[in-house]
Amino acid sequence: MTRLDEQALFDSIPEAVSQARARGVSAVQILAERFSVDPTVVGASLAHRLDLPFVTTVDGKPIVVLSHALQIEIARKRRLAHGRFDEVECLFTEDPLDEDGLQWAMSKIGRRLPLRVAPAELIDALLRLAEPGHGVAPMAQSRNGRERLPQSLSTAPGRSPVIDYVDRALKDAWAVQASDVHFESSREGLAVKLRVDGLLVNRDGPERELPAEEIISRIKVVAELDIAEKRVPQDGRFAMLLDGRMVDCRVSIMPSAHGEDAVVRILDKRHLVREGSTLSMQRLGFAERLAERIRALARKPHGMLLVTGPTGSGKTTTLYATLSEIRSGVEKIVTIEDPIEYELEGVLQVPVNEKKGLTFARGLRSILRHDPDVIMVGEIRDRETAEIAIQSALTGHLVFTTVHANTALDVVSRFTHMGVDLYALASGLNGVLAQRLVRLNCPHCARADPQQLRALDQHGLLGDVDFGSASPKRGTGCERCRATGFLGRTAVGELLELDDRLRDLLVSRAAIVEVKEYVKARRDESLQSAIVGLVRQGLTTLEEAQRVVELE
Repeated sequence: MTRLDEQALFDSIPEAVSQARARGVSAVQILAERFSVDPTVVGASLAHRLDLPFVTTVDGKPIVVLSHALQIEIARKRRLAHGRFDEVECLFTEDPLDEDGLQWAMSKIGRRLPLRVAPAELIDALLRLAEPGHGVAPMAQSRNGRERLPQSLSTAPGRSPVIDYVDRALKDAWAVQASDVHFESSREGLAVKLRVDGLLVNRDGPERELPAEEIISRIKVVAELDIAEKRVPQDGRFAMLLDGRMVDCRVSIMPSAHGEDAVVRILDKRHLVREGSTLSMQRLGFAERLAERIRALARKPHGMLLVTGPTGSGKTTTLYATLSEIRSGVEKIVTIEDPIEYELEGVLQVPVNEKKGLTFARGLRSILRHDPDVIMVGEIRDRETAEIAIQSALTGHLVFTTVHANTALDVVSRFTHMGVDLYALASGLNGVLAQRLVRLNCPHCARADPQQLRALDQHGLLGDVDFGSASPKRGTGCERCRATGFLGRTAVGELLELDDRLRDLLVSRAAIVEVKEYVKARRDESLQSAIVGLVRQGLTTLEEAQRVVELE
């Protein structure tokens, strides 16, 4: 076989990965045997498909072999090498489909590195150089000074238009900082929508030239899902190289009346940390007084700080910011998450793996035996996890966690429905932060809007305010905000701190009206007043405020 059929190779990947795991060999070897080609040809084709660099020669540039992180014997078995090529620290692999091996290497190294696909012979040579007495490997270059590629790849047909379409959609989403990409099947074809700043926008019209079924199948293959199963929902994940870095993506497949729909969530960490800055509550946009109150709860020696809000309201990001601010290096901080959305230096982060039996509850039990000072539980979903988290808070640990509820007081009802003992909850809970993400007016096209003033007055929200230079505004739409009038989001919230009186009211199951009256009497700023304050300052619109929270 002088020319590799890349589409046939692509279709064989899921079965090859399954066989590779069963036999303890690489998927590259399985595919090479199946198509009767050299493994180098398969590796080059996979690299081509996955948009990863394929290295055979290195133009005379040295590879610095970094051997301290990986155990040589395991790395040799997995065909993995840790090095620095062309001034970039990277991980060389023969098999980019070996997810377990790549995760092992990344965990040993302590961070994600860009991948370079290489033939087994090159990796073996690097591992020999990693042994004592070696360190720099100047590799030979080709005669014409360029990297040599296998003949079968250089004559291989172009990429499938289906693959190009999916890749282009994901790259477009990354470019506009979309959080999700929706592939929706209909009678007219397949439409792609992007969730930008919390709302869906159309990327383009229905795709009629490419079959929707093939596009969904492409997404299933990269997420290692069953392409033959079309009747039940499926969930998976994959990593994609975007702007030179590996980006994690979660996939949800759902059957519909016209085939199947797919949603790809892009776990974009660029908004969390930028070069020269760190994640903090100030960067998230919280008002300074509220941020100080949250910090005070986060510095308590024990108890639970709970963040609540609907899906996509930034709960986990707030917990990351809190951990970033309190970590000092003298405390053991352990998190259990699904998935790990942002890597924190000096923090032990445990990913949930339900297929392997590692649930939130089971992982949390193990964490308690790991001598932690601070614990973060990504989400409380069931009674068992809730009870363990509360007991952890009662036995001297500081616990950060999230739960889905609309308001801070709704959290009590949520735990009651789970069957949690209210006395234990009230005793262990320090405070509840209810938060939302609000779209901000585009600073480039926002203009004063008298209609906003009239609307505030009609709702009785104008108050006795001297606006001065700040006044309600509205974005008119421009190129920078994609004609939406909004650019970026900020976090707003209300913090319910528990005192003895409030604990008594909760444990005695007092009427919700009585509880609300007591909270109101404490003059704590509500979620509504925080968002209306943004409207008065001209940072957002009243319509956006009403979309995010119900105005009384």
